Amino acid sequence: MKTITPYQRNRDALLRLVLRGVRPMESGVGLPYAPENWPKPGDTWRWRVGPRVNGKGTFVDRYLYPPKHLPEFSTEILRKGNAFRSRLSLERYIRRVFPKADVAKFFASFSWSIPSTGGVAQKQCLYPVYSSDEDPSRELKSHIAVCKAGNDKCSSLIPPPPIETEPLTTMPCDICCSEPGFCTECSCILCCKSISLEHKGYSYIKCEDVVGEGIICGHVAHVTCALRAYMAGTVGGSIGLDAEYYCRRCDARKDLVPHVHRFLEICQTVKFQGDVEKILTLGICILRGTQRNNAKALLSCIESTLVKLKCGWSLEDVWNVDTPTLWSDVSDVGEARDNDTLQGLQDVTPIEPIPFNHEAEAHKLEEEIRDVLKALREAQESEYRIAEARLHAQKECLVDLYRQLEKEKTELSRRVSGRDGDSLLNDVLKRLDQIKKEATKLKEMEEVARGFGLTPTGILEEYFHLRVDE
Repeated sequence: MKTITPYQRNRDALLRLVLRGVRPMESGVGLPYAPENWPKPGDTWRWRVGPRVNGKGTFVDRYLYPPKHLPEFSTEILRKGNAFRSRLSLERYIRRVFPKADVAKFFASFSWSIPSTGGVAQKQCLYPVYSSDEDPSRELKSHIAVCKAGNDKCSSLIPPPPIETEPLTTMPCDICCSEPGFCTECSCILCCKSISLEHKGYSYIKCEDVVGEGIICGHVAHVTCALRAYMAGTVGGSIGLDAEYYCRRCDARKDLVPHVHRFLEICQTVKFQGDVEKILTLGICILRGTQRNNAKALLSCIESTLVKLKCGWSLEDVWNVDTPTLWSDVSDVGEARDNDTLQGLQDVTPIEPIPFNHEAEAHKLEEEIRDVLKALREAQESEYRIAEARLHAQKECLVDLYRQLEKEKTELSRRVSGRDGDSLLNDVLKRLDQIKKEATKLKEMEEVARGFGLTPTGILEEYFHLRVDE
């Protein structure tokens, strides 16, 4: 009779566990999200999750609280709060304090990934299934696959192909991805609806810009949504796109020419002409208006192919054309473009922008004008204060001169003869000249009534101490 070890009984019990979704900031004790009876029987660990959820539907922030009797409990490894915040810190602690412990077996005894309530509870194999002669301490490679949007065709549910290099991870996002029902892998960042993988996913764009070491943005968007929102294609103004895509999440730009280049290859695998025309029309919308030579050549090729289909060519005949010919101007295409064909091509209209874009642009212009007028008002108020101070100072100067003149005239009237009378008369005459000069100066200063911009620069520099560059 075969003997069943306690390890095997524990493993069989854990295999039947269902990982229920938990709420943000929820906490608990023991299995399935914290170890039990480790390192001694009766030892129980506590767990807690934070508010952020990644694209896989699991919590980004999860904390593990060990029993307080463990040695070296208050060390730099645990950091603040006496909790393990990462799997790496916990592994370092175990290797340091319990060098003889089986680390792989320890992590296989509970689930480090904690699904949120946005996902569906799924069974998980906490232990790998081994044969009797295999080592049960091998590292756990099982993984929970949960789509927050409930999309059963989400790319996160498809096992990735084996690759030799380390796969890139998606950027942790606490903005759009924190919304319930939004999945980074399959939810459009612009309309929040699921993307389609039909025809090799031609209808969506994925931002693969590297935002950190081994981390990419990973957000996706429908091509049509990006075109409507002026975030794809050829867009002028401050954004300045030319057959490119602008990611709203990380501000990265993606060249769409290689994306459209795949359309001809994808179309060769499509059986229905209506779907082919739909794909080619989208390629025309992306490339229309481009100034790049390679994009223009690709646009011409796609337009030629679409014209042939509208002229009655079968899909087989279109794709039987030699590949070099596809990328050059086909002579018989020009002959085939009769009025009916051109009218059919005109029916392939670009995706019109939705109204809110015009309103947003008008609002942006309104803000710019308001800022300009505000700056102008502030500048005019500053000029007014300068002019007010200088003009009043000049007025006070003239008033003082008039007072001195009145005083000197009074003294002159009392002494009409002698040397003192001649001296006082000279003072009165000088005062009159001085008053005349200051009055003329005031008249020149009053030129600012037309505005500083129309006032001669000499007056601004001499009387208002404003240096004006040519």
